[in-house]
Amino acid sequence: MTLNPNGILRQPGSGSSCWVIDSHYTFKAVSEDTGGAYALIELLLPPQSGAPAHIHSQEDEAFYIQEGEVEFQLDQQTIVATIGTFLHSPKGQPHGFKNIGTTPAKMLCLLTPAGLEKFFMEVGKPTENWSFDPPSVSPEDIEKLMATAPMYGLEIIPPSPAEME
Repeated sequence: MTLNPNGILRQPGSGSSCWVIDSHYTFKAVSEDTGGAYALIELLLPPQSGAPAHIHSQEDEAFYIQEGEVEFQLDQQTIVATIGTFLHSPKGQPHGFKNIGTTPAKMLCLLTPAGLEKFFMEVGKPTENWSFDPPSVSPEDIEKLMATAPMYGLEIIPPSPAEME
């Protein structure tokens, strides 16, 4: 792939979007835009939503918090990230996150190299706009996510019995 010779411009609110389980993803830059170098996704997390613990085998993942309060698990460390916090999780590091605030959280997610954004597009439900009411999540949605994740080198870590209480 080659880099987009015209560069990339995404105005606020632009970029294709989908709901991945209960979080809203807007794709600001994807593989085709960057020659596979990186993907940039804007995540909007309703209160108590996020991503379970997981491990990437193919890409590093970085986050920049723009709004809200997001709790991250990086290996065994718990970090409460607020506006302006930057976190980097190298491939192979177990991590997960959750909006622990009472209002939506907003963050940028950088994937290097690109490619995992295609997983989110595959398992997500396309949408035209952000609202505070995510679509309902069915057992089939979870099954699809779990079955598709390994195809993208993504391992979802089952919650411990204590986390399920």
